[in-house]
Amino acid sequence: MYVLSCCSTADLDLEYMRESGLSFIGFHYTLDGVTYTDDLEQTMTYAEFYQRLTSGSDCVSSQINSAEYEEYFRKFLQEGQDILHVTLSSGISGTLNSARVAAEELMEEFPGRTVYIVDSLCASSGLGLFMATLSSLKAGGMSLEELYQWALDNRQRLRHYFFSSDLSFFIKGGRISKAAGVFGGMLGICPLMDVAPDGTLRVLEKIRGKKRVTDAIVRKMEQTADKGREYDGKCFISNSACLKDAEAVAKLVEERFPKLDGKVKIFSIGTTIGTHTGPGTVALFFWGSPRGG
Repeated sequence: MYVLSCCSTADLDLEYMRESGLSFIGFHYTLDGVTYTDDLEQTMTYAEFYQRLTSGSDCVSSQINSAEYEEYFRKFLQEGQDILHVTLSSGISGTLNSARVAAEELMEEFPGRTVYIVDSLCASSGLGLFMATLSSLKAGGMSLEELYQWALDNRQRLRHYFFSSDLSFFIKGGRISKAAGVFGGMLGICPLMDVAPDGTLRVLEKIRGKKRVTDAIVRKMEQTADKGREYDGKCFISNSACLKDAEAVAKLVEERFPKLDGKVKIFSIGTTIGTHTGPGTVALFFWGSPRGG
């Protein structure tokens, strides 16, 4: 028996997590001086969170430390279960190192038990789609060792594309310069970004207007998805308090990819990732060709 686990930054809703048999551990965020756990809306709704950000509340996120991972992992090991835990991309957070330290300590404490840690090189519902796929493979009978190797072999195929119509939080986080952000805001620029092979974020294009960037993000999917417009896998979208923009992307995806495995699933960007994106971000995730440099 083994547990399939991830961080709260997979940005799936609690019901989907439970239905998929996934366990998770929450990051933390401090909003106006009060620290909360990113627990998939059990403590604070995303509507309230983004409303407070929009109103000017100060917010910072913090990663999970090794002591927290030890406490979280230990309960599974005490039950006689092994663990496959998948972290937020190391290109975005240092939580991978904390998880590895905890795993090494606990495997000494519990000889014979295994804790595998995988750097997803993914973020938000891209990590969510990765976890949903791992869950399906586990349910299909894949062993712990087989699933661990599959995760390592396929993580670069999880494609991420995203854009934002509000650049203020990207400026605040240093991902876009203040001058470029102010100028871009004046012109209605929506940068189209992706996640690079090393798990970091990068700007691909600077596109003027939501309609154009919506078309551009779906064209990226046409260019890089498995089988092109014949793509027959799942597609996830996450958004930060801009559901209509997410629905516009989903509608276009469903029109251009008639063989999708079900309808596009739309989730909210959670409090950890949302602290850095702010409102106005839409992200598109699917399986495709390995990410290029």
